[in-house]
Amino acid sequence: MALKRQSLTDVRCKNAKPLAGKVQKLFDGGGLFLEVRPNGSKLWRLKYRFLGKEGLLALGAYPLVALAAARTSAIEAKRLLQEDINPAQKRKTEKQLRLVASENTLEAIAREWHLKFSPKWAPTHSSKVLLRLQKNVFPWLGARPIMEIKAPELLSALRRLEVRGKLDTARRVRQYLSSTFRYAIATGRAERDVAADLKGAIATPVSKNYASLTDPAEFGELLRAIDDYEGGLVVRTALALAPMLFCRPGDLRGMEWSELNFDAAEWRIPPARRKLKQAAKLSNQTGDHIVPLAQQAIALLRDLHPLTGGSTFVFPSERSKSRPMSDGTVNAGLRSMGFSKEKITGHGFRHMASTALNEQGWSQDAIEKQLAHKDKDRIRGIYNQAKYLEERRRMMQAWADYLDSLKSSPGTVVGIRSKQVA
Repeated sequence: MALKRQSLTDVRCKNAKPLAGKVQKLFDGGGLFLEVRPNGSKLWRLKYRFLGKEGLLALGAYPLVALAAARTSAIEAKRLLQEDINPAQKRKTEKQLRLVASENTLEAIAREWHLKFSPKWAPTHSSKVLLRLQKNVFPWLGARPIMEIKAPELLSALRRLEVRGKLDTARRVRQYLSSTFRYAIATGRAERDVAADLKGAIATPVSKNYASLTDPAEFGELLRAIDDYEGGLVVRTALALAPMLFCRPGDLRGMEWSELNFDAAEWRIPPARRKLKQAAKLSNQTGDHIVPLAQQAIALLRDLHPLTGGSTFVFPSERSKSRPMSDGTVNAGLRSMGFSKEKITGHGFRHMASTALNEQGWSQDAIEKQLAHKDKDRIRGIYNQAKYLEERRRMMQAWADYLDSLKSSPGTVVGIRSKQVA
């Protein structure tokens, strides 16, 4: 389709001079004209009618848009009019879609998802989620509109982790991406969860236990080394409580003085601080996970109180009393005493306690409840919390006594359960 009565030339467009206080219109035909403004700018315009109303379409500035290009754009607009499409409205809609797409990038939505849900997570988990996305996804796919991303693109990003042997990280990142896509679907910015298509596409990480000591003689050696630790009372107390309470390392280092009740001989960890918040909600009616405190644990904490009692945290950071000690402090203490990561880690104390307590005949339900493992049955979880709490109190005192016995006479304990459990 050609425009009628084409009268402009490149020379005429180039030589057109502005008039003071007056806008000139140099018509080419079919509604196309060059608007010459008093400031010297030259703009292409197309005048048209749609549904009986006059419209005006901007086609760019001369000489950036040459005469031939302006004519081509005008012809395309005329074709849209023949199809009963308003070219100005179409352009406005496309611009809006581009704007929405630029705002609805994978990174923008992932950060929005993180901001919305992270307040319910433990701080360490929240920071790890965002850091993993920042390092492994955003540099390659962050700027892409989420609606345009396909499964092979996500797989390519995850493959980078796979080839480095970071299989567990790849698995977790895929889960974060799946949650991001589901959030985008719920908010009307995506149509399907393409990350779900990648289930089984990444090698499954081989499950392995945290390093832990199994020989009572070696365990006793470690406990004696902790008693002789010279790195400072705060770290020494954390090292002493780690095997005694066998809680998660993050729970221990984040322990707050307000959570301790020496009269009741217990430590209550609120759901907001816990890795398994759902498990915490099932633990009892208040949602706290109760850790009974043996007399040895209370003595250690009372001894530390004059030093850190003015802080929120029992084990504050050396750099800032407003933060807990770093997550590597306990492990660093173990290394400084000569115990390698292949020998023992802070998390390994949980495996040690679980194995030993099961061998000593304590109720498996009581042990699992003390480890804060999730009970999928909510009613059963609440029931077990009440039913096994007293047994757990006896068990935790017996366990602390057992650790004392290992320091002086390493070996297995016989009959410890029969002495403590009625």
